[in-house]
Amino acid sequence: MNQNIKPTESELEILNILWSKGACTVRDVHEVLEQNKDAGYTTTLKLMQIMHDKNLLTRDASARSHVYSANVSQEKTQGQLVKKLIDNVFNGSAAQLVMQALGNHKTDKKELEAIKIYLKEMENKQQ
Repeated sequence: MNQNIKPTESELEILNILWSKGACTVRDVHEVLEQNKDAGYTTTLKLMQIMHDKNLLTRDASARSHVYSANVSQEKTQGQLVKKLIDNVFNGSAAQLVMQALGNHKTDKKELEAIKIYLKEMENKQQ
């Protein structure tokens, strides 16, 4: 596993597909990508090969069509990217990030309730 995960925006799109669907062929990933943007199959293939070389993906070559899986966890990747964002954009202030996110994103009641519960749990841990 990578200690310091630095996927590009395009690589994150592929990782999100693999995290939600599980192991996929290039064609499976490409079909999902095509729904939101104009992406060529060979571009998707090349990007997934590069991601394999970077150890972001694993590849099962035992079948005719290679099957790829994410080799990095969604939670760890998100954690590293958020830490980088907090450090680089918000001067190390997680509170500024949260306020910016909540102020610029329509948050439904269910999300707000989950956030309140999480904050309460964090308070309890600190006491």
